[in-house]
Amino acid sequence: MLCRYETQSCFLLAFLAVTAFFISDAQGQVSPPTRLRYNVVSPDSVQISWKAPKGQFTGYKLLVTPSSGGKTNQLILQNTATKAIIQGLIPDQTYALQIIAFSEDKESKPAQGQFRIKDIERRKETSKSKVKDPEKTNASKPAPEGSLFTCKTPAIADIVILVDGSWSIGRFNFRLVRLFLENLVSAFNVGSEKTRVGLAQYSGDPRIEWHLNAYGTKDAVLDAVRNLPYKGGNTLTGLALTYILENSFKPEAGARPGVSKIGILITDGKSQDDVIPPAKNLRDAGIELFAIGVKNADINELKEIASEPDSTHVYNVADFNFMNTIVEGLTRTVCSRVEEQEKEIKGTIVASPGAPSDLVTSEVSARGFRVSWTHAPGNVEKYRVVYYPTRGGQPEEVVVDGSLSTAVLKNLMSLTEYQIAVFAIYPNAASEGLRGTETTLALPMASDLQLYDVSQSSMRAKWNGVPGATGYMILYAPLTEGLAADEKEIKIGEASTDLELDGLLPNTEYTITVYAMFGEEASDPLTGQETTLPLSPPTNLKFSDVGHNSAKLTWDSASKNVNGYRIMYVKTDGTETNEVEVGRVSTHTLQSLAPLTEYTAAIFSLYDEGQSEPLTGSFTTKRVPAPQHLEIDEASTDSFRVSWKPTSSDIAFYRLAWIPLDGGESEEVVINGDTDSHVIEGLLPNTEYEVSLLAVFDDETESEAVAILGATFARTTPIPTTVTTTSTTTSKPTTAVFRTGIRNLVIDDETTSSLRVVWDISDYNVQQFRVTYLTAKGDRAEEAVRMVMVPGRQNTLLLQPLLSDTEYKVTITPIYSDGEGVSVSAPGKTLPLSAPRNLRISDEWYNRLRISWDAPPSPTMGYRIVYKPINIPGPALETFVGDDINTILILNLFSGTEYNVKVFASYSTGFSDALTGVAKTLDLGVTDLDSYQVRMTSLCAQWQLHRHATAYRVVIESLVDGKKREVNLGGGTPRHCFFELIPGTEYKISVHAQLQEIEGPAVSIMETTLPLPTQPPTTPSTPPPPPTIPPAKEVCKAAKADLAFLVDGSWSIGDDNFNKIISFLYSTVGALDKIGPDGTQVAIIQFSDDPRTEFKLNAYKTKETLLEAIQRIAYKGGNTKTGKAIKHAREVLFTGEAGMRRGIPKVLVVITDGRSQDDVNKVSREMQLDGFTFFAIGIADADYSELVNIGSKPSERHVFFVDDFDAFTKIEDELVTFVCETASATCPLVIKDGNNFAGFKMMEMFGLVEKEFSAVEGVSMEPGTFNVYPCYRLHKDALVSQPTKYLHPEGLPSDYTITFLFRILPDTPQEPFALWEILNEGYEPLVGVILDNGGKTLTFFNYDYKGDFQTVTFEGPEIRKIFYGSFHKLHVVISKTTAKIVIDCKEVGEKTINAAGNISSDGIEVLGRMVRSRGPRDNSAPLQLQMFDIVCATSWANRDKCCELPGLRDEENCPALPHACSCSEASKGPLGPPGPPGGPGVRGAKGHRGDPGPKGPDGPRGEIGVPGPQGPPGPQGPSGLSIQGLPGPPGEKGEKGDLGFPGLQGVPGASGSPGRDGAQGQRGLPGKDGPTGPQGPPGPMGIPGAPGVPGVTGSQGPQGDVGAPGPPGAKGERGERGDLQSQAMVRAVARQVCEQLIQGHMARYNSILNQIPSQSVSTRTIAGPPGEPGRPGAPGPQGEQGSPGMQGFPGSPGQPGRPGERGLPGEKGEKGNPGVGTQGPRGPPGSTGPPGESRTGSPGPPGSPGPRGPAGHTGPPGLQGPSGPPGYCDPSSCAGYGMGGPIPYNGYQSRR
Repeated sequence: MLCRYETQSCFLLAFLAVTAFFISDAQGQVSPPTRLRYNVVSPDSVQISWKAPKGQFTGYKLLVTPSSGGKTNQLILQNTATKAIIQGLIPDQTYALQIIAFSEDKESKPAQGQFRIKDIERRKETSKSKVKDPEKTNASKPAPEGSLFTCKTPAIADIVILVDGSWSIGRFNFRLVRLFLENLVSAFNVGSEKTRVGLAQYSGDPRIEWHLNAYGTKDAVLDAVRNLPYKGGNTLTGLALTYILENSFKPEAGARPGVSKIGILITDGKSQDDVIPPAKNLRDAGIELFAIGVKNADINELKEIASEPDSTHVYNVADFNFMNTIVEGLTRTVCSRVEEQEKEIKGTIVASPGAPSDLVTSEVSARGFRVSWTHAPGNVEKYRVVYYPTRGGQPEEVVVDGSLSTAVLKNLMSLTEYQIAVFAIYPNAASEGLRGTETTLALPMASDLQLYDVSQSSMRAKWNGVPGATGYMILYAPLTEGLAADEKEIKIGEASTDLELDGLLPNTEYTITVYAMFGEEASDPLTGQETTLPLSPPTNLKFSDVGHNSAKLTWDSASKNVNGYRIMYVKTDGTETNEVEVGRVSTHTLQSLAPLTEYTAAIFSLYDEGQSEPLTGSFTTKRVPAPQHLEIDEASTDSFRVSWKPTSSDIAFYRLAWIPLDGGESEEVVINGDTDSHVIEGLLPNTEYEVSLLAVFDDETESEAVAILGATFARTTPIPTTVTTTSTTTSKPTTAVFRTGIRNLVIDDETTSSLRVVWDISDYNVQQFRVTYLTAKGDRAEEAVRMVMVPGRQNTLLLQPLLSDTEYKVTITPIYSDGEGVSVSAPGKTLPLSAPRNLRISDEWYNRLRISWDAPPSPTMGYRIVYKPINIPGPALETFVGDDINTILILNLFSGTEYNVKVFASYSTGFSDALTGVAKTLDLGVTDLDSYQVRMTSLCAQWQLHRHATAYRVVIESLVDGKKREVNLGGGTPRHCFFELIPGTEYKISVHAQLQEIEGPAVSIMETTLPLPTQPPTTPSTPPPPPTIPPAKEVCKAAKADLAFLVDGSWSIGDDNFNKIISFLYSTVGALDKIGPDGTQVAIIQFSDDPRTEFKLNAYKTKETLLEAIQRIAYKGGNTKTGKAIKHAREVLFTGEAGMRRGIPKVLVVITDGRSQDDVNKVSREMQLDGFTFFAIGIADADYSELVNIGSKPSERHVFFVDDFDAFTKIEDELVTFVCETASATCPLVIKDGNNFAGFKMMEMFGLVEKEFSAVEGVSMEPGTFNVYPCYRLHKDALVSQPTKYLHPEGLPSDYTITFLFRILPDTPQEPFALWEILNEGYEPLVGVILDNGGKTLTFFNYDYKGDFQTVTFEGPEIRKIFYGSFHKLHVVISKTTAKIVIDCKEVGEKTINAAGNISSDGIEVLGRMVRSRGPRDNSAPLQLQMFDIVCATSWANRDKCCELPGLRDEENCPALPHACSCSEASKGPLGPPGPPGGPGVRGAKGHRGDPGPKGPDGPRGEIGVPGPQGPPGPQGPSGLSIQGLPGPPGEKGEKGDLGFPGLQGVPGASGSPGRDGAQGQRGLPGKDGPTGPQGPPGPMGIPGAPGVPGVTGSQGPQGDVGAPGPPGAKGERGERGDLQSQAMVRAVARQVCEQLIQGHMARYNSILNQIPSQSVSTRTIAGPPGEPGRPGAPGPQGEQGSPGMQGFPGSPGQPGRPGERGLPGEKGEKGNPGVGTQGPRGPPGSTGPPGESRTGSPGPPGSPGPRGPAGHTGPPGLQGPSGPPGYCDPSSCAGYGMGGPIPYNGYQSRR
């Protein structure tokens, strides 16, 4: 139906069902519109016009409702509009119209009218001149004659109308009831000899307004109706029905014999008494009853009252404004029944005329069907076909000529069953109806959806069309989290079934949903999914020409549409990142690289749409090339030539140096880079030189130096030679020959204790090489030169053990058969004991933190971690980890404490220097601690709540005498008061925040109580001044509650003491601020034998009148019956008639001086369970235990006791404070499972409790998780809702926990629905929890404090299991910064959100509403709901034990089940005969661990393994204690593992939408420094802990299933402490054994060792004499055979021991099967969210690893080792954790 007003703008009216139409108290202050007029503008359109009212107003509200029932259509118009066109009307249908003028907080009376298009056209045709519209009306006048049906039958009747006049109707609505009665009476021919009308009004007691014979004319009756007074009271309908039977339908009251008797009941609520017997008595007396329900009436009760059939005798409307819509239907039915009754009474009914027969339906569609029949006999003028929906609705009819026998029913609702009746109409009679039923078809949906022509930004969709569809609606949205709100909608005509979807994101999965539209109705969805293509990356990346400072990259082009490429290259260690953009090329050379460095390069293709995924690869630059083939030749006595071969063309110059080996000055020369030789001159003769050469390149990098030894010749000497042939003697010079068998001496592979020497052999005549080495500095520790002889064919040697960080000179001399050759020397240096690097602190918590570091370049044997608190005293604690571990989680730390952390690398020769840092745990301390309300004997402290605290320990200490008191408070309590203090005393108040077992440091303040006042001198007494209105206390400024005082008025009080009670009430009430409906309402009951209501809650609206009323209370006297008074308060004071408000704290203060003479426990406990808060004040002889039973918990806050009536002043301030704090809370105090908590019991608020659920439509009760727990099934489209102002009138708190216990049903739709949500008055969502049964996700949404809409979505295996059909308990924990999900008492996710803004209380709260719903009466999902609470604290989920779930229930720690019973021995009967053997039972739950058995005998000592080779001796250390363990047994060889080593670091992914869960990708490269982004979501849940220690080994049985490991055995008593050194060594050995045990277990779960803390001081102490061994502890149970050990860690330096053998890995288990499931269809869109900001996202986290298969079979145990000495192991380090398998849910296997 379309509407448009003067400006011709079109508005689509949402189909809204008005369930409640609230009129404000200020109604009537805005004038209503007048002069309604109607004009037909087309066959289905009517123009409405009106005259604007006078005065200021905002606009109009126009409501159009079909009189036959159906949806009300609403439109809001501007105040300038005076016309509107209603389109899409049915010409035969009658419509009710209302126009209301409104301002911001006021509404006018409605201008009302009715119209039908055919009637308007008929009047136009019969009238030639324009006349005033006879249907014009307003809310203050009845409909004019002719606008409504008039009963013209000559039959007469006695009609008695019974009107509900209870308080729930209200005076304004009662005026609407009068208007209805006026229209009802106007329809009949009323007179003393015609139809008579009588009326009775009822509430708590009925009364006759006038009898049937009271008035003789219609005008007189109408005058009586207009002057009908409003009665007020309760709703006792049963009593009223009996009353009119006994008083109204009597001859003396005007009832006539032989006249039809009609009773018409009008009520707005459920009766407070039984209506069934009185209604039956009336019907048995021949009185036909009609029941009209308005607003909150119970439809089932109306059906019990009314005569049959219900379809014509029961009427129910949503509000009093719509009563006029049923006048015509009611009067028609009454008129017809009067006529029929008269015939029955007078016996004038003749044989019924013939009826049609053989009803047949055909041509059934979603919008109609054809009805056919066989003709009735006789002269039939016409046939009347009446039809209406079976589920309810006004009948409609089609009339056809008597010659026809078929009719087509059109414009029907789809998938709806209709009742059909065909009547034959004769000239003077009508036949009985020929009846039948037919159900319309569902709207046909589109089929065969195909998604094709997929590109990077578009795709096409086509489907098979639907005949009769008026068009199609296509919804498409990305499935990626964070982008799902970017949903788009396209509407096309019925002729199109193929369209292109463009503007899509690349590489994004989309869901596409197609709806066939039939007018405004949509068919079921047809859904498909498709992923757009990614942007093409380049391919075939290659690296070439890799040098020491450059590399060439080549690749193949990605696409012809590429704009260019971005190249990122980073050092793999992440220390440097560079990038460059190039054009459309396919090669690029990277320059200025670091030598001998691994680089990772990534190339992105750049497109207009963004950049592609990267193509990555790695390369390593080469070492800076040193000169090669360094040689010395052309030697002389003072020179030689040095030559070499260049290695690169970009050498800038060479640096050549030489130095004599026997000492002297070093010389150096710089040579041009294009030179390859140099002659060194000026050398000493016969001298050996060390010559070194290095190259310096253009980029200033230097190569390594190469060295060689060379020598000059000795000077020539004459040698005499004798020639025998002559006598002549001559001299001949000779030259010494030098043999150099060695060249290219190189020293490499340096470690901390060894060097490798390598050389080339140039002369193979060498028989041996002599290798000598000594420290370059001639260290005294190396006085003797070490020498090693090497065979002549060997050219390498490993020198060890050497000192660390020491330079050695190594000389190699070739040994020939006839002597030595020239020696060659070279320097070498061992590596230092390098310390770890880059200490990092992470995962800080209140009692733990994680430290990580980078390994040093030198290979280590492990790491030693030492940590000590800085600002508080405490020992230094230390632990060891293996060399393959570089992170550790340190536990059991102090909260908010700085620690000095040191990490040492362990080497075989000792420890490195320490890597130091400072780490600090989070502070578990409160803030803003302050005192307030400091009195002489009391004071209060308040603080800012800690976001994670679960409890607080508050200590007060007197600084005078040192006495202390302490109290434990809940985590949501921000204040506490101490009483009975000493005046004028200074106190220290300390608050400790607690998180489970963790307690934070004390936060303290000092405060001094007030001193005793100085007593003034006594003065003569004067009469008291007249009372003044006391001012309100600050704590009561925000109080808003319904407060009732129950005052003991028994004889034991006495007049004087009662006056003191009145004074106490006066001052207590005087402390309140605002009195009345907008503040605190006060009522008082005085009780003795019977309670007396002094005044009700709504009696007074100002403090002045309330205090005056208190002073007028008179003393009653009598006995003490407190229980009766409490019950009276519940039944009389806390009712709607007495002024009780929904959603407001309800508080009772009971004042008594004695023990009650009746039971108080039951009624007070029941009321506390219903949310009432009780304060109990006892005086003198009152029973304190009874006061405790009356008062709420905790008693110290709700129970007071004074010695006499003069002591009221001692408790007055405290009572006022506590009462006002209770009344000021956003969250009322309620009781659940015997515990008080601040929050809301939402099940009760929605009426989902045993006493009330039957009144909630669409709800049934069924057994829950246990049969003793009920749950409530919300059937399809139940749409259970309540106004927000009744549930959360003050909004939601900033921190709260939403708790559900629910089950998804098989017929729950595969579409998103809100488990619970709050809507505003425009039905727009404000806050809620959405479950997507198709996508298996959970979403929380709200508006933050800036007004921005925010959502967080959780998914994963733990989320998916709540959709598998079992009951699950869900906690949604909302704080100012995070949203956390806890499922079945296990936290599964946490995400960051902004603090929430407050909500509007003008809307409604709904359960199960479908996200696609667009109005108040739409669809909701079926589900089962057992529990729904909102707790005003974030710690509730941590305290919950999930006792309602059978799989998690722990009988020891959970309370007993409701209605649990046990059988006694006395109830047993005699023993029966044995029954047949039963079949095998289901597998039972895991049993408790048995008691430890006796200790077994020691096993034989194992054989000692084969000794390893002798290691070199190390430096002598102090003697240590070592215990050698046996090697573990070898396991079977395992298959290839799933998880490989980490791959190369990747580059950052493309900035874009995150994808769905995919396989794990490579780690991205670090990006450039950018602006700080928002905090990311929390990471995935950590790996499971190690399994527990198994129990005692029994005899070996057959191979069974792998069971869960047992809990650890009891710890033995600790032995006495021995000497410091021996104890430290024993601890070190025990620590190593403990570490190996945990390491073996953790390896099975891909974990790492977290921490093996030792509480000893540093073990590196000076050795002392061994102490006596400690007393052995009691033996514990035998442990499991240890897993194979890894190499132990060093203690204090000593002789190197032999490491144990490592066992082989066990057999690998089979991989688990993947889960099975399909993606469900996506529903239609929800309401449009606010526009998002467009920004580039940071790279997504790596995908989660794949599932791990079940554990492999356990290998056979090894041999029992010998008993060791008493060990020590921190129990926190060896704790085990059980591992369990997946649990199937109702036939579904959880997906992985």
